[in-house]
Amino acid sequence: MRDPHVFDDRADGPAPPAAPVRQPLSDSVYEQVKAMVMDHEIAPGARVGIEALSRRLDVSPTPVREALARLESDGLVIKRSLSGYRATELLTRQGVEELFEMRLLLEPKAAALAAVHADESQLDAIEAIQDDMETHPGPAGPYASYREFAALDQRFHDVVAAAARRPLLLDAVERLHTHLHIFRLSSLPVADDPTAAEHERIVRAILRRSPERAAQAMTDHLAHSLERQLSRFEGE
Repeated sequence: MRDPHVFDDRADGPAPPAAPVRQPLSDSVYEQVKAMVMDHEIAPGARVGIEALSRRLDVSPTPVREALARLESDGLVIKRSLSGYRATELLTRQGVEELFEMRLLLEPKAAALAAVHADESQLDAIEAIQDDMETHPGPAGPYASYREFAALDQRFHDVVAAAARRPLLLDAVERLHTHLHIFRLSSLPVADDPTAAEHERIVRAILRRSPERAAQAMTDHLAHSLERQLSRFEGE
């Protein structure tokens, strides 16, 4: 007989319910502060006070410091000696043009290489991200409303770059933090956002193992995206 004083996880009876998965405090604070920066609740160029944020979020200064360190690597805040953290300034028209100039140098090549080198798991991942994007709302309203869309958009481009099998190329694409800077410019609603359709052309070309078509589809997507971003500066 089983000793009743000895714990046995094979004992009869239903298993206790699993504890709910909780988001780590550092991740939660990071997302909250990130949303404040993206929505300009923390204004571009404004000082970001650790003590003030810890009081507002009702947490200790430690997770706030960790969040700001992550946001610095994202390019959303900058740390200066003696003055602490400040939110980075928004991209200017010239900044947007230079960002897309870099993307047009890197990402069409990445798409072409992905069409040649992507393995089956990477092809599945690219397809799955594209399918998932079609179920999420595009960039409109506050950051919380399009956060998943923005994350999937970034993930799509990063996975294509990873499938190119060129580590330095992937590192360069990731370091641009393109989507954080672009989505931070404005959250103007976009009727019939064409991003998903443009991504679909890239996916089809990569799945067909056509490097030329993949490069052209990526070039077209970036050129159209640049046009959409520059339209935000009209009248300035």
